Amino acid sequence: MRQMFLIFRRMALYLIVAVLGFGLGGFSLYTYMVSRGPSLKLWHTQALSAEFSVDDKDKVRSFSDYRQLEEKLFAQMDAEVYARTDTGPEFGFARYSAGSAADPRRHNPNWNRSFELPAKSPVGGVLLLHGMSDSPYSLRALGQFLNRNNYWVVGLRLPGHGTIPSGLKSVTWEDMAAALRLCVVHLASKVKKDAIHIMGYSTGAPLAVEYSLSALEGTDTPKPASLVLISPAIGISPAAALASWKGALANLPGLEKFAWTSILPEFDPYKYNSFTTNAGDQVHRLTSTVKGRVETKAASGPIRNFPPTIVFLSTVDATVSVDAVIDNLFEHLAPDRHELVLFDINRRSVGSTVLVSDPGPLTARLMDNPNLSFSLTLLANENPNSVQVVVHRKGSLSKETTLEPLKVAWPTGIFSLSHIALPFPPDDPLYGRKPPEKSEMIFLGTMALQGERGLLQFSSDWLIRLRHNPFYDFFESRTLEWMESAGG
Repeated sequence: MRQMFLIFRRMALYLIVAVLGFGLGGFSLYTYMVSRGPSLKLWHTQALSAEFSVDDKDKVRSFSDYRQLEEKLFAQMDAEVYARTDTGPEFGFARYSAGSAADPRRHNPNWNRSFELPAKSPVGGVLLLHGMSDSPYSLRALGQFLNRNNYWVVGLRLPGHGTIPSGLKSVTWEDMAAALRLCVVHLASKVKKDAIHIMGYSTGAPLAVEYSLSALEGTDTPKPASLVLISPAIGISPAAALASWKGALANLPGLEKFAWTSILPEFDPYKYNSFTTNAGDQVHRLTSTVKGRVETKAASGPIRNFPPTIVFLSTVDATVSVDAVIDNLFEHLAPDRHELVLFDINRRSVGSTVLVSDPGPLTARLMDNPNLSFSLTLLANENPNSVQVVVHRKGSLSKETTLEPLKVAWPTGIFSLSHIALPFPPDDPLYGRKPPEKSEMIFLGTMALQGERGLLQFSSDWLIRLRHNPFYDFFESRTLEWMESAGG
């Protein structure tokens, strides 16, 4: 028996050594691959000390204070990044090369900054929250439309954004939440307190939900009149939890690149192409916090008095999922006050045989379910042989559906929407269907380029991923209808 025990112990020791050796070898290989990747540029390494953080709450007490600090931040970026970056024809598409086609400072206003669109006699206020690595430009078009309809609009530049990618190395979701609260207080001084709507795009969505939960609990005021969530990051992959340890390793000498999940050329005037491990970690922390708070509050029954919430989402989204919106939010809310709007794929363009995953069964299951606690709207092909689009509507706790033509067809060559497409109109000068006439700005919308891989700075993601919404008019008008019905 003792001999058998010694054999097992030796085998266990060998197994532990093998596992440790395999792990060390894998880590060494990964470290080598990371070190051999693209080199870090000035905008990846420079730290801008004038950025707002939650620790600044005592000295930055208003949205006006926030914008004054923002002025110092952009002046610092000009002096420490733009002034130290080469210029000339070979840098014509480099974001941080002064005067290039990608230099956002050439355009007025610079939509990387927070903005405010006042109204003479506002019917309500709107706070716009962009996504991680984005800028206020993301919701610019929607904000201008709502302002023309007499809403006082504030587009917030979330901390860490709109400047250089290194801003995402240290920012926290608590920093963003603190800035959000400054804006709500500011809007409450301009419009009726019960007529403030919050719109969150991607990561901006859980920030809006987090604030609304605090408002319900009485720790923040006022409670939003409604929420409009666009491609909301309500739930993301559990693998994002690994970002924290990878980010910690970046503090070790020689492992600075571990702070990044991607290091790419910067040519987009209003969005970072490079992405940090901390940014992924903050999204994971935020969504996990919101999920836990929703579940805790719903433990004694569906959450009542939550702001009426409408969600716009593509049925195919490489970043978030329909299931997450339902499982982590909607199923915990009391019925009759919320709506999910889904944009289906173009079934005339692609058949199920070429799809990796067909969202059809999911949408069919939702349309057939009479127990949904939210209304459902589905934009889909009139039939599999038509590119014409129709709108299916179904009320909460109902199986009855209505159908109406949208009088819009799928454009040629587009087979689906994407996570990033929903808030951008087809005529967007940067991400739209075609470049505007006589524009000196770089165009990053629909690009019909073909050739050999590895030649262009643009990845295949840029060449195939849709960056505008062919059904933007519907999205825009439905948003306005929603806000008007919710109050304000």
